[in-house]
Amino acid sequence: MAGVTTNAVAVAIVALLSVLVTSVRSAENYDTSLAKSYNSGWLAAKATWYGPPTGAGPEDNGGACGFKNANKYPFSSMTSCGNEPLFQDGAGCGSCYQIRCLKNNNPACSGEPRTVVITDMNYYPVARYHFDLSGTAFGAMAIGGQNDKLRHAGIIDMQFRRVPCNFPGMKVTFFVLPGANPNYFPVVPAYANGDGAVVKMDVMRSRNGRPTGSWEAMYRSWGTVFRLDTREALQGPLSLRITSDTGKTRVASNIIPYGWKGGSSYWSNVQF
Repeated sequence: MAGVTTNAVAVAIVALLSVLVTSVRSAENYDTSLAKSYNSGWLAAKATWYGPPTGAGPEDNGGACGFKNANKYPFSSMTSCGNEPLFQDGAGCGSCYQIRCLKNNNPACSGEPRTVVITDMNYYPVARYHFDLSGTAFGAMAIGGQNDKLRHAGIIDMQFRRVPCNFPGMKVTFFVLPGANPNYFPVVPAYANGDGAVVKMDVMRSRNGRPTGSWEAMYRSWGTVFRLDTREALQGPLSLRITSDTGKTRVASNIIPYGWKGGSSYWSNVQF
């Protein structure tokens, strides 16, 4: 560092720290209610992508929400990490957003809206709203045949707006996580139409094969995993009540059968 004074180095360091702090503040200066609204119109965001170019993002096709098989219908690899105003500590998991990029963002952009589902958490946002998309979703914003060209951009400006989820032919499905037992009951609700995001879940247990008639609140363990820890062993059948982020409720009666096991999926007959 010959010829560079200590003073100059100190000034440079202060300047760099100032840029970093400004960047972090910009990323944190968000409005969660605006991102959640169906009436916000198009909002500006940054888009990046991760995972295989034509994959669903994570190598296990899951993510921080707890969903699995995001590469299969109905998510079909059209998934995204969201930073906090989108992920919302897990309360945004399952929400659907239309995304698009315009030609003034990148010449390969089509401008056509595409719909993605929040399935993962973006821990390192570079903007107020930052979608870290699956390779499939990022490429889907391109003009036909230019998917790879758009992916090569790496990071682009884009726009987004929240829309109702629509998974034709699907009912709400409940995944009981591996390791569950009668005293530890973790469940992921998935494939909800409408709001997509489930913010509350309750369970009704049975005794001697008959429902008790009383609901017990489960708590959010992580992502969209809801959990009940109980000293009294849970006996099936169990009913589950879910509430969306706009307050709509559905009850899946006796959805978890007697003899239920962890690592199992239970397809309900309810949908929003």
